[in-house]
Amino acid sequence: MELRQLQHFVAVAEEQHFTRAAQRVNVVQSALSSSIRALEEELEAKLFVRSTRQVRLTSVGRAFLDKARIALDAVRDARDAVTAIQGLNRGTLSIGTVQSLPAFLDLPSLLASFHGLYPGIEVRLCQGSSSHLLDKVRSGRLDLAIVPLCDPPVGIATTMIACEALVAVCPPDHPLAGRENVPLSAFANEPFVDFEPAWGTRQLVDRGFNEAGIERRIAFEVSDLDTQLELVARGLGVALVPEVVAEEQHPSLGIARLAEPEICWELVIACASHGEAEQAPADRAPKAFLDLLLGAGRFQTS
Repeated sequence: MELRQLQHFVAVAEEQHFTRAAQRVNVVQSALSSSIRALEEELEAKLFVRSTRQVRLTSVGRAFLDKARIALDAVRDARDAVTAIQGLNRGTLSIGTVQSLPAFLDLPSLLASFHGLYPGIEVRLCQGSSSHLLDKVRSGRLDLAIVPLCDPPVGIATTMIACEALVAVCPPDHPLAGRENVPLSAFANEPFVDFEPAWGTRQLVDRGFNEAGIERRIAFEVSDLDTQLELVARGLGVALVPEVVAEEQHPSLGIARLAEPEICWELVIACASHGEAEQAPADRAPKAFLDLLLGAGRFQTS
């Protein structure tokens, strides 16, 4: 059974005349008659009683008409829904983000701007660790995730939205405060305040020290930036954070800038990838959000 057969049947039923029905659906009368006959053969039932002057429904035809109208309405609704979503008049956008995003990414303001442009799109937001969020992106439970990332996993496409050098923060009276070109070896005996293994910049910092062949002592493991910086300010350890974060906390913290090679913290927006050539979200709402974010002109992209 084809959609056009239902359209032809409803037209004949409502017009009660093959010629008028053929004009209504814009087909020749012979094609309309063939379509109705094929439908009756498939249903193994007569839908119309035909006379020289009138076409009227059989009892089977009356029952079938109600169902045919429901089916056509459902198809029409489905088409309207696709059109609305394609036009960003309706739909959903699910975004994940790590906690304690740096100050240069004002996510609440960005979401408010998106809502103002596309009020019919329902925006959903959740927080979690990078690995947890990327799993959700890969499985389709999130459209986008804003995460710090070292190496993108299989099935994930990323767009860089920021690249910041890490600097060391310490109490203002610390011997390293204010120094430039400080090697990582200078922190070998320092207690560190860092994120839990799956959170924040932890993997990036671990990799930097491992590549330098330097062991470090982690005294405190936290899951949010505010606690990390508060513990550092109270003299309980040092931490490596993006430079923009350190500058925002000045003068409550001392800053020591690292010697080359820099440890660069990259913030990316991730989406599911279904092919090597795909580097952007397939759906309109996630793509519109990404365009809005990148169009702000404050981010370094690649």
